[in-house]
Amino acid sequence: MIRCLPEIQLERASRVFGVNPRWGADRLGGEKRGGAGTRELQAPQCRAGTRGSDRLRGASALRHFRPRCWRLPQTRLEWSARGRGSEAAMNFSEVFKLSGLLCKFSPDGKYLASCVQYRVVVRDVHTLQILHLYTCLDQIQHIEWSADSLFILCAMYKRGQVQVWSLEQPEWHCRIDEGSAGLVASCWSPDGRHILNTTEFHLRITVWSLCTKSVSYIKYPKACQQGVSFTRDGRYMALAERRDCQDHVSVFVCSDWQLLRHFDTETQDLAGIEWAPNGCVLAVWDTCLEYKVLLYSLDGRLLSAYCAYEWSLGIKSVAWSPSSQFLAIGSYDGKVRILNHVTWKMITEFGHPATINNPKIVVYKEAEKTPRLAPGRLAFPPPRAAAGVASPAETKYEIASVPVSLQTLKPVADRANPKIGIGALAFSPDSYFLATRSGQWPRSRAMPLPVSSGAQA
Repeated sequence: MIRCLPEIQLERASRVFGVNPRWGADRLGGEKRGGAGTRELQAPQCRAGTRGSDRLRGASALRHFRPRCWRLPQTRLEWSARGRGSEAAMNFSEVFKLSGLLCKFSPDGKYLASCVQYRVVVRDVHTLQILHLYTCLDQIQHIEWSADSLFILCAMYKRGQVQVWSLEQPEWHCRIDEGSAGLVASCWSPDGRHILNTTEFHLRITVWSLCTKSVSYIKYPKACQQGVSFTRDGRYMALAERRDCQDHVSVFVCSDWQLLRHFDTETQDLAGIEWAPNGCVLAVWDTCLEYKVLLYSLDGRLLSAYCAYEWSLGIKSVAWSPSSQFLAIGSYDGKVRILNHVTWKMITEFGHPATINNPKIVVYKEAEKTPRLAPGRLAFPPPRAAAGVASPAETKYEIASVPVSLQTLKPVADRANPKIGIGALAFSPDSYFLATRSGQWPRSRAMPLPVSSGAQA
């Protein structure tokens, strides 16, 4: 996907994507893999931190240039610039190696962590200089920053181990080994001092404390789409459980991991749970085979239940508004229904028709730009005739006149998880607009909908 950037946004885009004309080339130093781990949480061990060398290449300052486009593939970021009247050259950093698309920014936006097989490289966002280089025991399958950007979690699911590294104290690290129970998932708690590991077959969740080295066990976690949800303030955790062929929800206090509430849910096969941003209401939805949304209070009381229709594929996505006043439900029938927080009734619904006829709706269509040639000059070779070169085309967005017919995708009836329905929902920060994405429109992007007025735009 190619997007054109205005000239005035070059500096801001450079900060966001970490591109600077004077960046240097960083190279990774080789290190040997570590040895075998132990069975329990290890005490802090001394380990020499490694810093990569940074070589800066000189570059002349570019005073007049205009960005043509930027491209963000899986493992590299490319920019091209053209001077006013003549081509201008820019110096960029070398392409960094990456394994498994494991590359994440820290929550504070100061660091960038990337994985190369069994190594973790931490760079400064502005200079791309290597700050820390950590070596794990095996190839990394998952990395995650703590909420305060002080620790990095590295999960090695095949080995059943987790290693944690500290940015403030590079010589400190810890290793967690789940042993024969195995490991299928690992994540941070909101406080950034506890790690939750899910064993194979979802037999239990182990809570490891980095401060006290204590261990807590939570049994009967359910393997579902979204089985764990934390409140925004990090005080409580809701966990979906499966006991005796019945769905349950347990609420834990994250400070000491004590059970606060436990109640069963009126679901056939619970698919997901999610707290409201204010932490007062918990939304629980059933399997896609049945349309059912249940709303529970913090003490386990059932506040309301909503069902739009029966005997058809039901809910596909759920999203709370930042104000906790609206609950958006995307379903397989291609509609989004909005519930209010007072009566928990539907206040409006949005459809996704294949043909747009409403003149109030603005439709943007992506079109390819025609390259401009100077008078009397002929492009040689032609842009599309360059053999062996797959240069990306520059595109732009144009306002299409209604009616507009969108290209729809016919679902395959004999396969599971058909590409139909509303698969993604996202509210704007002010809770005024809602962006949706339908699986039946393979070439269409999100549609912003004003929630308050109940009309599409």
